[in-house]
Parts: sequence; structure tokens; C-alpha cells
Amino acid sequence: MIAEDVFSNEYFMAEALKLAEQAALCDEVPVGAVIVHENRIIARSYNTRELSQNPIAHAEVLSLQAAASVLNSWRLDQCDLYVTLEPCPMCLGAAINSRIKKIIYGASDPKAGACGSVLNFYAHPGLNHSIEVVGGVMAEECGTILSDFFRAKRKSLKGSP
Repeated sequence: MIAEDVFSNEYFMAEALKLAEQAALCDEVPVGAVIVHENRIIARSYNTRELSQNPIAHAEVLSLQAAASVLNSWRLDQCDLYVTLEPCPMCLGAAINSRIKKIIYGASDPKAGACGSVLNFYAHPGLNHSIEVVGGVMAEECGTILSDFFRAKRKSLKGSP
């Protein structure tokens, strides 16, 4: 087995999915993200918006901040962002501003996705940085954890056993 097989999109997405599972255990929307630099995870996070009561505590933003700290640079142009859910406009904006090289996401977000589902923000010709975007990596697994989480939330709100 060569290194390229080990460090595949699926490998890194599986790592992000583990973080999404941790988020769900904390009653956070289950989204996980990892930042990869030279085939090594340098930052990882999951949503902590409820815990921190911080509206921008999305997995992507937290991971970008951590990666910038690790590399001691806000320019993450040699890094890839793996995230279990298609980034929202805020998170995509943060990725663009950090000069991320590539975004790889799992499930599409039909309500707030900025990589083609609702907006095609990353492809806007006026942007000062272009990002390669790959969607649908482990989409079923990434979508299932989200749908299961929200199904359980709706059920608990209705008071159903």
C-alpha cells in the first residue's frame, strides 16, 4: 500500500466524521472538520456553538484558527479543509480569507451550502482567491449523522418516547 492510498479523501473525511460524532455527544450539531498540511492533520474541531454560545463557533472556523496557530501564519495556502457538511457562507468566507487550497466536504447543505447547494460563492469571479472544491466524499455517512441528530431533536421536542 502506498502513502497515497492511506492518505485519501476518505481517510481524512473519516477523521472529520469522528469529530462530528463527538459533537453529537455534546448535543452540538454534528459537524466535524480537519485541516491537512502535507498529508498530516494539523488541526481538528467540531461545532461548539451551543457550548460556547458563540455564533461563529463552527467546526471550519475553529479548525482554521487552530491551523493558523500551528503554522504561525494566517495563510493556509498549502492546506486542505475536510468538513462533514458543505460550508455555509461564513465558513467559506473564512476559508477564502485564509487562502485554503482545497475544501473537501461530505454532505451537501440544501439550506445554507455556499459551495453549490444554495450559493456558488466559491466560484465568484470577483474573489481574490480561488479554492478547489470537492463535494460528496462519504456523503451518505456524513448526511446520516446529521439526519439522525435532527430526528432525535424533533422527537425530544415533541416529548415522544
